[in-house]
Amino acid sequence: MLQPANLSLEEMGDLAAIIPAADPEVKLSYRAIPEFDRANRRSIIPVCEPTLGGNELKYVQQAIETNWISSAGKFISDFEAQFAAYCGAKYGIACANGTVAMHLAMATLGLEAEDEVIIPTFTMIATANAVTYCGAKPVLVDMEPDYWQMDLNQVEAKITPRTKAIVPVHIYGHPTDMDPLRELAHKHGILVIEDAAEAHGAEYKGRRAGSLGDAAGFSFYGNKIITTGEGGMVTTSNRDIARLAWNLRDHAFSHERHFWHKFVGFNYRMTNLQAAVGLAQVEQLDSFVAARRQHALEYNCRLSAIPGIRTPAEAPWAKNVYWMYGILVDEDEYGMNRDQLRKALAERGIETRTFFIPMHCQPVYWQQFRGERYPVAEDLCRRGFYLPSASSLSLHEIEYVTDVIREVCPAMRG
Repeated sequence: MLQPANLSLEEMGDLAAIIPAADPEVKLSYRAIPEFDRANRRSIIPVCEPTLGGNELKYVQQAIETNWISSAGKFISDFEAQFAAYCGAKYGIACANGTVAMHLAMATLGLEAEDEVIIPTFTMIATANAVTYCGAKPVLVDMEPDYWQMDLNQVEAKITPRTKAIVPVHIYGHPTDMDPLRELAHKHGILVIEDAAEAHGAEYKGRRAGSLGDAAGFSFYGNKIITTGEGGMVTTSNRDIARLAWNLRDHAFSHERHFWHKFVGFNYRMTNLQAAVGLAQVEQLDSFVAARRQHALEYNCRLSAIPGIRTPAEAPWAKNVYWMYGILVDEDEYGMNRDQLRKALAERGIETRTFFIPMHCQPVYWQQFRGERYPVAEDLCRRGFYLPSASSLSLHEIEYVTDVIREVCPAMRG
């Protein structure tokens, strides 16, 4: 029987101080709810939710009426083609979710035991797990403090003869500085696989995430900028990677004859129903990105005068899509810590979420990375959380959230 990897806070030593408290209960607050939302029984301001106001129902109905509801149908190929084109990539391979999109991309590399893949420690655990699924070893680097992305100055020092890939994660929708990373990878003959799960529509020097590496993995989970409920996609302009990913996605059936397999493949297929929703979402992606960027401007403006609140920065070479709008809390300046502020928000009907817990602090990876320290990632974990960030967020809701942050700030109450 599989047993959990147990890790006590005492065993973690001083690292225990960065681990977030349990999520506070979000309570109903009528002050937070516009009349329209009360009529529709919305009881809180959620940290994120899907926006389904386009052709989603129309396309799903078409899929049902034509009886194409499984892993074949025109919506799958249309979704793949249109999303890949949006990203500036030649090929899209739709699959079951974002984690398997990353696994599928890595599986095409033929990773073996003891092969190494460099990833940031500050990421969602799916990034590290996708490497582990391949039997390879994740190798960690810290973050740079300005934009909260992979610290490129640490990457080259971690490259060994066993390094097969580097995985930049475009954290919270802000792209990694890709040109120097690609130059470094080319120098060492290493592939670059973007983890773009949070970066739909993000741009680096005018080029979109999903076209910045040798391949990329996207997530279409319900809280992503576009969604299929569950779903993911690999994008690439490498024909060989695309062909192999398409094959591996579907049990690696052979073109020679059915039930004839030359690889250990996977059942990572997306359904035509999901793709129907995805296609409708792609049609609205520009408007979703514009909404999130406008929300970030509103948040930045309204939070700028509150002491101890650091808002997210945007690099001059980047277009941040703000999958989640994250802030850092300086306890000494603000007057309370991150967890105390989250509780105050929850008591007023505002849902929030803490930043990622770094990989070197995860129980399941603790022994593998024991003794390694990454101070920037640890600080982000200790002080960071994100505010409601949905594309459908209203100005009223942003005003309410920021008013609460101002009202409960001890430093502003004197």
